[in-house]
Formats: sequence, C-alpha cells, structure tokens
Amino acid sequence: MTARAAHPARPRAVCVMDPAVAPLVLPHDLRAHLSEVVEFLPDPTGPEPLAALADAEILISGWGCPRLTAGVLARAPRLRAVMHAAGTVKSLVSDAVWERGIVVSSAADANAGPVVSYTLALITLAARRTLTMAARYDAGVWPDSATRTGADGLTVGIVGASRIGRRVIDRLVRSDAGFQVLVSDPYVTDEEARRLGAERVGLDELCRRSAVVSVHAPLLSETTGLLDARMLALIPDGGALINTARGAVVDTEALTRECAEGRLEAYLDVTDPEPLPSGHPLRSLPHVLVTPHIAGAQGTETRRLGQYAAAEVARYLAGQPLLGEVTPDVLPRLA
Repeated sequence: MTARAAHPARPRAVCVMDPAVAPLVLPHDLRAHLSEVVEFLPDPTGPEPLAALADAEILISGWGCPRLTAGVLARAPRLRAVMHAAGTVKSLVSDAVWERGIVVSSAADANAGPVVSYTLALITLAARRTLTMAARYDAGVWPDSATRTGADGLTVGIVGASRIGRRVIDRLVRSDAGFQVLVSDPYVTDEEARRLGAERVGLDELCRRSAVVSVHAPLLSETTGLLDARMLALIPDGGALINTARGAVVDTEALTRECAEGRLEAYLDVTDPEPLPSGHPLRSLPHVLVTPHIAGAQGTETRRLGQYAAAEVARYLAGQPLLGEVTPDVLPRLA
C-alpha cells in the first residue's frame, strides 16, 4: 500500500458492470454519496460498454465488465484507477494495465465475509454428516445415537491460508466446539500457523487426519488437481470435502468416484467444469451438495462491495494507501 498525492479536482468516473447487478452494488444513495467526490459519467449502454471510458479517470468495475486489454486502454487515455466492486481481478486486468501504471483495487476483502460464513455453515452440515443422514432418512432409516456425529473436537483441515482460509481458521479457533485445525500451505511457517491457532502439516497428513477438508487455495499451475485421487483416498471414511475456492483444485473424476461409493460427502460451491453438465453424477449423488457459486456476496450483500469500492475511491482521491490494492507481483497468488 503506497501513499499518493491527493487529487484536488473532482475526477470523472464511470461504472461498468452487469446492468442487473449495478443497482445492487451501487444503489442510488451510495452513488449519490460518491458523486460528492467524483463526477459520474452516464452508465454505458449498447454493445460497447467500454466506449464510456474515453473521458473517465476512474473505472468502477464489477461482474460483467469486459477485460481491460491494450486495445481497450488505448481508447481510455485518462484512466488512472480501477476500483473493482467484486472479488478477483484476474479476468479483468491485462499486462497493459500495469504497463500504463493504472492503480487497481479489489473488493475481495468485502466479498470474503459471506464466503467465510457460507463455509462455516457447510462445515456445520459436514460435521453432522447431513447428506448421509438425509439419504438414510429418505430410505426410511431413522439414525440412532451411535451413528450421529457432531462438531465438538472435530479435526478440520484448511487447504490454503488465503484471505478466506485465514478467516475460516480464526472463526473455527474461536468457536466453542473445540475444533482441531490443521493447515497446509507452502507459504506459511510453523510459527505463523501457531499464531493463527492451527497446526501446519503437509497435505498428505492433513487429508489423513481431517474429518472435514475445506479448500481455500487459489487456482495456480501448481494447485490444479491438487486434491487428486491419491489425496482424496487419504481422507477417512465418512469424511467430507468442502470447496468454495476454485473447482479445478479438485480432481472432479476422482471425487465423483469417492462420492459414488458413499465413502465421502462433498459440499461444492465451485466445480470443474462450471457449471457441471446436465446429467453429471455429482448433480444427483445423495452424498453431494452442489450450489451455483453462491458463497460470495449475494443480493443485498453485494452492497458491501460497492461500499468498499466507494471507500477506496475516497482513499485514492485523498492520496491515502488503498486497502484492497492489487499489484502485479501479488496477482498470481490471488484467487
């Protein structure tokens, strides 16, 4: 985070995102508040939404904003900052953005809260083997006391001490359930893991010891297929896999086999491919819950993203460091 000179003039800004999403992310009152420090250009319409960038110094982007390629930026000579009112910017920025020295901020921190809450809800379901119990109930079997499970003392493995992974660890550690938390991340030291309240272990050990494995790793070349057939086979019988990160971190075919055998439960908010084709086994297996990428901010929660972006605009204009700044050196390690 780098301090910058303040901008005395009221710069022009434009909002480019899916028209169905924009009123939720930047509702009227929030846009009116922003208008005190920027001059809003009309929201773009028509087949070329980025044509509106010609006079803009600040772009407030979101879901549905096209990629900022060199060709696009050539038509945006005044653009100085991009405030992304959503999570990842990997599909938005290109090398041309960094070459132009354009400042980029992401509201990923604001989006993380709902993902953490959703993940914890899934961990609660997994701790009770909810999908297995529901399948037995549908088959007319009422679970007896010996087959019921709960969260107290449960060992949860966190794959990736990312922004979200760390928050999940914090919530688990502060829970009254007495979770035992393991973390596997090549960038985390033993001492750092202890400060988080977790035990750092290799991925093999994490899978062997965890009743619930929750994925929070970014999709990189080295994490693609990270949880493959061998790793999944290490998870104890009756265990569960939760994925709210990126679908391709998990070997879909291997996971399908494990769940088809009834050995593992799976709670998947992301898949590979996404969406899963109609008729894919994971859509109908009784031990699998697939949701359509809804862990992040939804509906009324998306206002948080607009508020974060608006605060970043104010910080940028005041010459203050940006809390959500994304730089080319850290981008590869982000989700």
